[in-house]
Amino acid sequence: MQKHTNFSLALLAALVLQAAFTCTTAYADDTATADNGITPYRPSVSNSAQLPVEGQLELEMGILSARSDAARNQSLPYLFKLAFSKEWGVLLGGSARVVNDDGAGQRDQGFGDTSLIIKRAFIINDETALGLEFGNKFPTAGQPLGSGKSDWTINGIVSQDLGKIHVDVNLNATHLGAADAGTSHWQNGLSSAFSTALADKWNLTAEWAGWRQAGTKNQGQALFALTYSPNKRMTLDAGLIKGLTSASPDRSWFAGIVIPVSKLW
Repeated sequence: MQKHTNFSLALLAALVLQAAFTCTTAYADDTATADNGITPYRPSVSNSAQLPVEGQLELEMGILSARSDAARNQSLPYLFKLAFSKEWGVLLGGSARVVNDDGAGQRDQGFGDTSLIIKRAFIINDETALGLEFGNKFPTAGQPLGSGKSDWTINGIVSQDLGKIHVDVNLNATHLGAADAGTSHWQNGLSSAFSTALADKWNLTAEWAGWRQAGTKNQGQALFALTYSPNKRMTLDAGLIKGLTSASPDRSWFAGIVIPVSKLW
């Protein structure tokens, strides 16, 4: 059954990626003379303060596999991004597929929760930008894959170029619709991502991220990833995540892609 689940996820990921390459080719043909570079948020947890090109619908998607002791979690995350102007945009994302295996014979799979985020960007200059995100998670995942309750989040972002290094710092607070007895409904998060060019078309990303919820153990992780951009309209990524606390997944691997889908205006 585990082999069947892994094969299903791999097949679904392959089909999604094939569709992505098809969309990219069609989009490139329509915009061959335009400079419509993408604005990737993957692969880090930290979002950038900058918005995509105005009117350009972008898609980020990938595969994530996490393991902690005998338990395994696999998912196919996705994110649509669209900027209405240089200051305002919207993000719609979630998991197209989630598989949870507790290692003791219980396996649950299905569609994940869905998040909608309204974003405000404040562009200070070419090196500095600030951002605010107001988001809500809708309980589209069936239990026990999701909590069955809505959560809402406010996220503050600082993006800064420091020479050859780009830094994204995120500080957020989430009100959880569901919380165990003796635990807080509030969860605070802090993350810092650093990226730099290694060579032509190649970038290295390193990130630390942590979460705190009163009444539970703190969670933390370190992320390392390589990205490859064959052109301005595609970025591929792959990397590893290592849990830093006993409450975090022990280790994870991921891979993904960022592409433009359509220039709407």
